[in-house]
Amino acid sequence: MDYYNFYTGREFEAYRFLGAHVEGDTVCFRTFAPAAARISVIGDFSSWQEIEMAKIYDGNFWECRVPAKAGMRYKYRITRGDGSFLDHCDPYGFSSELRPQTASVIVGLDNYEFQDRQWLRRRSTAVQKPVNIYELHFGSWRKKAEKEDGWYSYEELGELLIPYLKENGYNYVELLPLSEHPSDESWGYQNTGFFAPTSRYGTPDGLRAFVDQCHQNGVGVIMDFVPVHFAVDDYALWNYDGTALYEYPHADVGRSEWGSCNFMHSRGEVRSFLQSAAYFWLKEFHFDGLRMDAVSNLIYWQGDPARGVNDGAVRFLREMNAGLKARMPDAMLIAEDSSAYEGVTRPVSENGLGFDYKWDLGWMNDTLSYFQSSPEQRAERYHSLTFSMYYYYNERYLLPLSHDEVVHGKATILQKMNGGYEDKFPQARALYLYMTAHPGKKLNFMGNELGQFREWDEKREQDWSLLENPNHDAFHRYIRELNQLYLKSPALYQLEQFREGFRWVDCHQEAKCVYVFERICPKQRMVFLFNFSACPQTYLLRLEGAAALKPLVDSDQKKYGGAAPADAFQRISLKEGGTALLLPRFSGRGYLVEEKKEPEK
Repeated sequence: MDYYNFYTGREFEAYRFLGAHVEGDTVCFRTFAPAAARISVIGDFSSWQEIEMAKIYDGNFWECRVPAKAGMRYKYRITRGDGSFLDHCDPYGFSSELRPQTASVIVGLDNYEFQDRQWLRRRSTAVQKPVNIYELHFGSWRKKAEKEDGWYSYEELGELLIPYLKENGYNYVELLPLSEHPSDESWGYQNTGFFAPTSRYGTPDGLRAFVDQCHQNGVGVIMDFVPVHFAVDDYALWNYDGTALYEYPHADVGRSEWGSCNFMHSRGEVRSFLQSAAYFWLKEFHFDGLRMDAVSNLIYWQGDPARGVNDGAVRFLREMNAGLKARMPDAMLIAEDSSAYEGVTRPVSENGLGFDYKWDLGWMNDTLSYFQSSPEQRAERYHSLTFSMYYYYNERYLLPLSHDEVVHGKATILQKMNGGYEDKFPQARALYLYMTAHPGKKLNFMGNELGQFREWDEKREQDWSLLENPNHDAFHRYIRELNQLYLKSPALYQLEQFREGFRWVDCHQEAKCVYVFERICPKQRMVFLFNFSACPQTYLLRLEGAAALKPLVDSDQKKYGGAAPADAFQRISLKEGGTALLLPRFSGRGYLVEEKKEPEK
């Protein structure tokens, strides 16, 4: 490791030096703890008796070599200046005990041999390709048993999940954080082990096998990464060497809105720790991307624009993203950012933050709020759905209907739809067609595709029994066929970053709540019509240069739970580029536009 780079926040492979590294019949332990008075390693190899570590280099690093082997547990006993001590897990540990136990576990980094070379050769950030993400919490998609720890292992869940993803038209899976965390209820967002895959679901090599198997089946894997804050547990990063080594020393900026400790990103050692962790997941586990959590809390002090920009954290983001891109140019970097900060997806070389995509939380909030409103209110709120295209080309966006929208009393996506039971399904179908047709990559949280009414609970698996109900089974089929349509329709993704890829046909039908737009690419032209009112609407469609409309999807078809028979959705010849269409209440339709042939000269 380059010490200068470590101290100045330029190191990306600190984990290759720090942590526990197997060297034949011995293990080399190293940790960074400048303020410690004394450090010993304790573990299975010493019957938990102390083995003293020695200072190395400038006295801020500690090291010892011990006869030990993989699978053994260990901790660092760190003595402070006042003579008191705490036993800590290893900040750079590669595995941990199953909670509530807290020791680190020795594992090798290079035991697993990946078989995904072909996938990696063709991998890209998919700017002009479809990205349809299934967001998943590993422990509650399916469970072996309805008990607290009835989880499938990494390998076992892969066998169940991968066929489901392929059948249902998802080409990426995004995993809520898998770095080790003490509380199930944090869903992995309050970490104690930034280099350790949680032992809830097995071993680090088990996770590698899961990613490898996904790749061999054409599925990309993204993981949530948390560079903002960490858990307050005293056995982990908090007050690691007796001082605020990773966190701020002052509570006014040191504690986050979630009660956790904020990282002090102005310290080079902290930046090297975090960007080494980010690189670790991409390099050592072959993840295809990282979705970085709570980026607005990095951009602004405590996530509040009124408190100003946190220049140290912004500099950290730019340098980390630039370094990751230099090493892994084909890996996706995705920002969960609720702010209006400019240049989030602009390259660092152009003074941007260097992300590939940004969650469009404005689109999500406006869209869900619109569908929660009554049909009578929608006329006056009409342009909350057109607003997204005014700012869309400022960044590269991903449209999320994520886990955050189906917890904490917010209600599920289906339940959010206005009205009673019978009205919720057609509105949800229309919403999902609107999402599919709207420019931007897609993300849907597990369970949304089943039409769940119960909010997500990390202790329970998804309500798969809903598929025995015809309404939910039809809704599930609808989402599956929408996903497949998206994946095979280049007009929906090829030019989504360019203005010529989208055209409003009509966005001034306020009284009728009708919206019409086209999606376009060189070899395909599609038109989508939506009626979000509670009444059928007749709409006169005129498309320049169009000869006919070939049906693609109708959210009101009987096979999806609607009222229209299959034979009612037919090819339509246009007279002088126009036709009158009757749009059912709470519905959407998509057509392939057949253009007029130019007369031969």
